[in-house]
Amino acid sequence: MIEAPLFLIIAIIIIALVFDFTNGFHDSANSISTVVSTKVLSPRNAVIFAAFFNFIAAFVFGVAVAGTISKIIHLDLVDILVIPYIILAALLGAISWNIITWFFGLPTSSSHALIGGIVGAGLSAAGLAAIKWSTVELVVTFMILSPLIGLACGFLFMVAVLWLTRNANKQSAERNFRSLQLVSAAANCFSHGTNDAQKTIGIILPLLFAIGYYGTTVDANNLPVPFWVILLAYTAIAFGTLAGGWRIVRTMGYNITKMRPVHGFAANAASASTIIGASLAGIPVSTTHIICTSIMGVGSTNGSSGVKWGVARTILWAWILTIPISAAIGFVAFTVIRVFIGY
Repeated sequence: MIEAPLFLIIAIIIIALVFDFTNGFHDSANSISTVVSTKVLSPRNAVIFAAFFNFIAAFVFGVAVAGTISKIIHLDLVDILVIPYIILAALLGAISWNIITWFFGLPTSSSHALIGGIVGAGLSAAGLAAIKWSTVELVVTFMILSPLIGLACGFLFMVAVLWLTRNANKQSAERNFRSLQLVSAAANCFSHGTNDAQKTIGIILPLLFAIGYYGTTVDANNLPVPFWVILLAYTAIAFGTLAGGWRIVRTMGYNITKMRPVHGFAANAASASTIIGASLAGIPVSTTHIICTSIMGVGSTNGSSGVKWGVARTILWAWILTIPISAAIGFVAFTVIRVFIGY
């Protein structure tokens, strides 16, 4: 088998940062769709606003989510020489699915695409034993639970806001919620960076382990995170957000429900609360799923006609397909790679 040369290791780290960029680009809608659709910020100012709060999240929370992602592959059961190629195939699977879903304007999970890519590449490399299935089960469990939590929180936040402002002057309340939406949107952008940038960190850690960066005494199940990796990951996702994935912004900001500043405030507040809670617990959730269902929860306070459920069903199918398809691409990518490396 061919050992990965240094230039290839550097190239894989760059590809990981490209994935991080596409994560920010693809998921910028998570952060800015509500403030753009309610006209609280212009599109240009919205992406600058979101990128700033994506980046500063690096200096506030820990790296529990990165630790979870780094444990999907059994590093002590897989040939150390093959780990870089598994990561390369996983990234190809995740980036491919991000581009496909961006093209169709579908707000899917970059996180689940990455996890699917890792699972597919790991299976191709070393079979079922390569995957730490307890970690995958945690991800899949919260793949189901977190959208439901987002939906419930969005509905409850909106009901509470409507009740608290039931006697308020409509024009005065609208002005106040424009300001409050900026606060909740900042929290949402912050939470997006907190959870999503860590996934790229988590994919780089096994790569560093494979090339002996940590030496021989480190525990493969508790890899420390170098600060330079944190800076690179948060910078890449911030630049991706700055680029803005406008196809998906249109879907989330305009095609799910009709938004006013009060709706945007409630949706962002519900989403940020859910994501920050998951980040503190080290759970890699989909920020896309949560903000989408928070918007649906807010819209559903207007009755069954408050949400375009046909659009919601299309999005749901894309969510269901994310892990299987990205895993299939990752599996095929490693199968092709192994021909060239003689594995």
